[in-house]
Amino acid sequence: MGIELADDCIPAFAGMTSMEGERLSAAGGVRIVGVHLARPLAPDAKAAIWRAFLAYQVVVFPGQALTREQQFAFATRLGEVAAHGGLRGESKRYGVAHVLSNLDADGTPVFRMSPAANYHWHTDKPYHPAPPLLTMLHAVELPPSGGDTEFANLALAYDALPAAAKQRLAGLRVAFRPAFDSSLPGAVHPLVRTHPDTGRKSLYIGNHSTGVLGLPEAAGAALLAELLAHATQPGFVYTHRWRLGDLVMWDNRCLLHRAVANYEVTRHRRVMHRSVVKGTVPC
Repeated sequence: MGIELADDCIPAFAGMTSMEGERLSAAGGVRIVGVHLARPLAPDAKAAIWRAFLAYQVVVFPGQALTREQQFAFATRLGEVAAHGGLRGESKRYGVAHVLSNLDADGTPVFRMSPAANYHWHTDKPYHPAPPLLTMLHAVELPPSGGDTEFANLALAYDALPAAAKQRLAGLRVAFRPAFDSSLPGAVHPLVRTHPDTGRKSLYIGNHSTGVLGLPEAAGAALLAELLAHATQPGFVYTHRWRLGDLVMWDNRCLLHRAVANYEVTRHRRVMHRSVVKGTVPC
């Protein structure tokens, strides 16, 4: 079975026998089987994965058994991997994927509502001058059920706006600042950004957005809240229900995401390994 891509796209796996794909939702997402990410990718396999990534924004590789070093190596095949930390002075290991979990220092599950991201709709590191191209998570430990991740497609959300709304948004710029510390440096990016690989326009908003340049504070906040409510309607959202060994990578340039606390967070462990690939300045 080949991936059913959009009519204007070349089928990602045409002529290939080892890899198969399944579309996951109208809002995006494709599941790819028949590839082992711990091994080096053949050029045609890498090209097919990249085409599927651009067409569906979220790519799911089930059943992957990866060390943190192997995950890092896979990420380097897609671009330059970003070092973790920096803004807050962390010195996390570089050369491996880093760990995200609901565990405290003693390894006990806890509930943490981070002001920076986690359960809030966000895109990763928009307060950087050049935010990441993509993020990937590998499911290492999961609760018996729940612990989902939701993805909102900002390109579909932009496409659905009336022409008058698109005209109103054209040229507006958004200030982003780290939600975990508003005293740290931020960045300003277009509210409507153009995807550097596909040319599609999408909204660029989320939890770290603090205002719209040229608008009064209240008016800017109202506009951002209105757009967020529009962009996160069910029709624009793909919900990933994790299975152990899933590696999921998504296009940070045109998606919002958030974790869902739909499990007993203080009882069950949820451990993910994360890698981030550097991107370019939004335009």
